[in-house]
Amino acid sequence: MFDSHAHYDDRRFDDDRDSVLNYLFTAKGVENIINIGCDMETSRSSIELAEKYTQIYASVGVHPHDAKSVPMNYISQLKKMLEHKKVVAIGEIGLDFHYDFSPRDVQRLIFKEQMQLAEKTGFPVIIHDREAHMECIDMTLSFPKVKGVFHSYSGSVESARILLKAGWYISITGVVTYKNAKTLPEVVAMIDEDRLMVETDSPYLTPHPFRGQRNDSSYMEHTIKKIAEIRGVTPEHIEKITTENARRFFRIEEKNDHYLHC
Repeated sequence: MFDSHAHYDDRRFDDDRDSVLNYLFTAKGVENIINIGCDMETSRSSIELAEKYTQIYASVGVHPHDAKSVPMNYISQLKKMLEHKKVVAIGEIGLDFHYDFSPRDVQRLIFKEQMQLAEKTGFPVIIHDREAHMECIDMTLSFPKVKGVFHSYSGSVESARILLKAGWYISITGVVTYKNAKTLPEVVAMIDEDRLMVETDSPYLTPHPFRGQRNDSSYMEHTIKKIAEIRGVTPEHIEKITTENARRFFRIEEKNDHYLHC
């Protein structure tokens, strides 16, 4: 299994982080994890985790919640972080009109500036989109050279079709197992096989029947099982294709080849 979006630097793992990660890699069949940056501090801590664990890679970026408090030179700081060999994406970036922890105009500006950074550097992006579906789609389509993934997808089938046509990926969390998830199963059923990824967003969004507990990558098997059920295939098939898709999207194989030649 490949967990394409997690937050193992979160304080909820402070007491047992190393034991959890070692268990996931040795006993639960987790091949890789992308640890996600949300601001300068968590971007750096994601890199630190990636340096410690061969199987972990990092993304760096500013979440819309933190857009209001970025330092003036945040883009130059991110650009420097992108030079690290274990950094594979810019994110999570985007818009959150549910909580509005940052003013919307500020969210839009920081989102655009990070998309411009992705355009200049060639890195893929990880999009956070909450109750801002059309604005997020409009922003991504305005940068046709940038490709990315909508993490924890919560949009419509129609929006998913637009993203897939533009070559974007869609990532599914444990929300697909919830009884009140009505549209998401329809989206899961129609995603092109080579554009589907899975994630935990741990420690959040734990799948049923463990909803409410701290999430980790071992619970991803329940998400995969539900996706397989919806699509009429085996869980093993979903594990295989989502791992292949994530490795291709994050260019993990290219980086491994680079290590071999260094």
